[in-house]
Amino acid sequence: MSAPFEERSGVVPCGTPWGRWYQTLEEVFIEVRVPPGTRAKDVRCSLRSRHISLAVCGKELLQGKLFDSTVTDEGTWTLEDRQMIRIVLMKTNRDAGNCWTSLLENEYAADPWVQDQMQRKLTLERFQRENPGFDFSGAEISGNYSKGGPDFSSLEN
Repeated sequence: MSAPFEERSGVVPCGTPWGRWYQTLEEVFIEVRVPPGTRAKDVRCSLRSRHISLAVCGKELLQGKLFDSTVTDEGTWTLEDRQMIRIVLMKTNRDAGNCWTSLLENEYAADPWVQDQMQRKLTLERFQRENPGFDFSGAEISGNYSKGGPDFSSLEN
């Protein structure tokens, strides 16, 4: 079995003061740096459909309304090596045209170049799903790939 698309092609991260976030067609990943030695019992994380809050040792690190809705029951967080918290959110809308421009409604926006690269990546991931026999992980595309790129569904086989 081959590696998932994002492992073969890499990720397009958006840096933040506390870490970074990135996305695939289906998920949003959030990586938060925390003080070395942090224990799970020091972490308070609330993941709801449109809201997130994260506090470590009583200090609020991340809190607000998410850019778009997520599947509440599918959200998870893990503490890795006692120095990073990884949060995985499952997007409700898993279409290539649903490229989040920011993590929260008015915070942690991707700069225009990063946003462009994220959209390009989601379009290639969509092509990969539509054409499972081909590997698009190293492909380059140009032109209009916003809103998920061109729609080839109306073409005859």
